[in-house]
Amino acid sequence: MFRQASWNEPLIFNLGRAGRRGFIPPKVEKTVKEAVGDLEGLIPEKMRRKSPPRLPELSEPEVVRHFLRLSEMNYGVDSGLYPLGSCTMKYNPKINEELAASQKLGMLHPYQDERTVQGILEILYRLERWLAEITGMAEVCLQPAAGAHGEFLGALLIRAYHKHGGELSQRTDILIPDSAHGTNPASAAMAGFNVVVIPSDKDGCVDVEALKATVSKKTAGLMLTNPNTLGIFEKNIEEIAKIVHEAGGLLYYDGANLNPILCKVRPGDMGFDIVHINIHKTFGTPHGGGGPGAGPVGVKEELAKFLPVPRIVFDGRRYRLDYDRPHSVGKIRCFYGNVAVLLKAYAYILSLGFEGLREVAEVSVLNANYVLHKLKGVEGLALPYGENTPRKHECVFSAKPLKVKTEVSALDVAKRLLDYGLHAPTIYFPLIVEEALMIEPTETFEKEELDRFVEAVREICREAQTSPEKVLKAPYNTAVSRIDEVKASHPQTMALSWRMYLKRRAEAKP
Repeated sequence: MFRQASWNEPLIFNLGRAGRRGFIPPKVEKTVKEAVGDLEGLIPEKMRRKSPPRLPELSEPEVVRHFLRLSEMNYGVDSGLYPLGSCTMKYNPKINEELAASQKLGMLHPYQDERTVQGILEILYRLERWLAEITGMAEVCLQPAAGAHGEFLGALLIRAYHKHGGELSQRTDILIPDSAHGTNPASAAMAGFNVVVIPSDKDGCVDVEALKATVSKKTAGLMLTNPNTLGIFEKNIEEIAKIVHEAGGLLYYDGANLNPILCKVRPGDMGFDIVHINIHKTFGTPHGGGGPGAGPVGVKEELAKFLPVPRIVFDGRRYRLDYDRPHSVGKIRCFYGNVAVLLKAYAYILSLGFEGLREVAEVSVLNANYVLHKLKGVEGLALPYGENTPRKHECVFSAKPLKVKTEVSALDVAKRLLDYGLHAPTIYFPLIVEEALMIEPTETFEKEELDRFVEAVREICREAQTSPEKVLKAPYNTAVSRIDEVKASHPQTMALSWRMYLKRRAEAKP
């Protein structure tokens, strides 16, 4: 049985002693001082600290021990199966990390003359072309820093398109399926649109008749992912595109679920006008706390003029940055994107090629359907929306029957899975599935690991029938036992930083 390391590790602010140092920088050379002059004089007085920052004072061994112990109490994508549905938590090839850490990249500066950075501009230009080909788009912008950032840019492009056409004042609505990712309505609202929800039909797809009844001259666009968040391919996608386009709207593709269709089918060929790509989901770069993301956005030809500046262009001899785009929505972040992350994606695509990317899609679909098949029929679990419909990258089970019979919820199943040394799947999403368990095994985990996960879920469902209290109090084998979910998320009790923790502790004192 799995036993997680459990160190009684203090916060780093409670470690060390005054005067301890991990590194002492060399003194500034006299010639440098003479050339630069008084550094403090270069910093405006309002920006100067009145006192040193309150940083912990530790030796290098203390810092190493601290973070090593924390890592032993953590679970990452390199620890084993990480089946977070909709997140595509796949293995990150280490050679890509080495490339991103290259000194050649680290020594570049975005303010350098473009003539001196031709190599990285060529890589970024090629990556744009590759992503355009993969998605069926005409042009791709690499600037967005994450998927939701890409969504926001997509919504701004929809605004720019309708403004250019003189219809922005009437095109006020963005249509979004009820199974959509939560960032979709947020991005649409941030861009100034009204959000109109389209229900799913009995098969878990967009209700085409409801869509027909909803589109109007107010429709600016529809945001959709395909396969959708139930893992079901929208079989009516061409009809959906036709309905939206005939109403004068644009079709936006949320790239969160791109992994299972790589080199199989392209969003552009389905009728999508705008696509965002989650580099950290589909192209093997760290996800979430593992590092920064990237959310490139691709567009059809008629939308290319609205993309952010600068655009990387090639005249046959050299690469340059083109700011002369009068219809551009402007910049959405500084410089040209998270270049180190994009370099990892470049290496990932280059190493796999067309055939390799297609195999990624095939195996991710195979793994998801293998798990689905193995868990179908387990007492306490139900498979809503087309029980006999094959899924793509993920499958969504409902633990509602289990909760009704035993009071063991999807949350309890997830907590108990931790005792088996497995990361839990996404729970309670999408919202249209009660007690949802959203499982995405991706292509990077082998059959034995999938079998271990399946057997653990089966055993937990059996425990719920015979010893529900055991599941309700899980986990037992982790460094931290079950936390108070309310206190952990309530604005008055949660602590997201050291400073906030000190404030909460002071407030709790009588």
